[in-house]
Amino acid sequence: MTKIVGIVGAGAAGLMAAGRAASLGKTVIVFEKNSRAGKKILITGKGRCNVTNNCSMEDLMANIPGNGKFLYSSLNKFNNIDVMDFFENYNVPLRTERGNRVFPESDRSNDIAKALIRYAEGNGAKFIYRSPVKEILVDNGCVSGVKLENNDVYELSSVILATGGMSYQITGSTGDGYRMAQQLGHTLIPPKPSLVPLETREKWVADAQGLALKNVGLTVYDNKGTKVYHDQGEMLFTHFGVSGPMILSASRHILDCEYAGSVLVIDLKPALSEEALDLRVQRDFAKYARKQFSNSLGDLLPKSLIPVIIELSGIDREKPVHQITKAERAKLVSLLKSLKLTVSKARPIDEAIVTAGGISTKEINPSTMESKLIKGLYFAGEIIDVDGYTGGFNLTIAFSTGFTAGTSA
Repeated sequence: MTKIVGIVGAGAAGLMAAGRAASLGKTVIVFEKNSRAGKKILITGKGRCNVTNNCSMEDLMANIPGNGKFLYSSLNKFNNIDVMDFFENYNVPLRTERGNRVFPESDRSNDIAKALIRYAEGNGAKFIYRSPVKEILVDNGCVSGVKLENNDVYELSSVILATGGMSYQITGSTGDGYRMAQQLGHTLIPPKPSLVPLETREKWVADAQGLALKNVGLTVYDNKGTKVYHDQGEMLFTHFGVSGPMILSASRHILDCEYAGSVLVIDLKPALSEEALDLRVQRDFAKYARKQFSNSLGDLLPKSLIPVIIELSGIDREKPVHQITKAERAKLVSLLKSLKLTVSKARPIDEAIVTAGGISTKEINPSTMESKLIKGLYFAGEIIDVDGYTGGFNLTIAFSTGFTAGTSA
């Protein structure tokens, strides 16, 4: 039979797999249901594409809470350093930013997508666009080809499923790969949203909608009261709750308890201890001694947060500042250091950056990415039940598993 490798999905994992298999001399056909390749890559990192993380192997593994051990073999073949070398070799200069996050110097995700397409096409991979795959064909427990939705059949010696998860469905990640793998007997670990904005029970967040906070502290407790996350950085208030880089990272730590009932504690002034902040408040109160409480917080807080803090403090907004008691001031300081929000749920999976869950790693050979059930069937990227925190870790997973699957197939 013709030795042709078929790749379903031209995202980060599929493109890497296509380029790798083609570079080893295989005939490669990539089936992509969109009209172009790399659609999801274009919107990652707000269009800048956080392509990997410039950290140690130990830190890399520590940042993949979703079955990181499964990736050990694949990351030994192609890791974050290899990712950086790859793009530099394809004339995409990179730079490392806060948290070791790596971006193209151009700040253009399109440069990353184009480099991957050049890698695949330059090695001879053929792309067929607008070609949704309906079914993977199997003969005697071995892959024999694929059938498209228009019923065209392609004979293939192996197939790499790189269809992504369920997040950002506008890019084509609609769970097709899950369905095809399940038809062949694979187990699907139920997909959940990860790295996702959070809805809160407190409705006052809508009053602060659009407010971005920088350099604030965040401590997260799961619904049993266990502290699971702490960081300092950026977050955003929305009409439904909270979002922003720090919130997305925090969300992965409360995925296992289904989000609901977890508590977010925001420290609006992390650089100051409670004592130092109390002195700061006293200075502001002295400065605005003759004003009402509502007019004394402008130096301390963003405008849209002032009414919220007044309401939560329980201090009469019209109370003259010089009449505020020590106990009231203590409550205000405590509020600024620990503004609490209760999570009601995560936003829908379509708004998540990545999908947690996917095809069970127990049914995939970690050193080849080949199915343990069907010979010639391989998996790469988000379709597998692996996921990492924000910071370039999920794209690293995609590139590593894509490289491994492409090598093996």
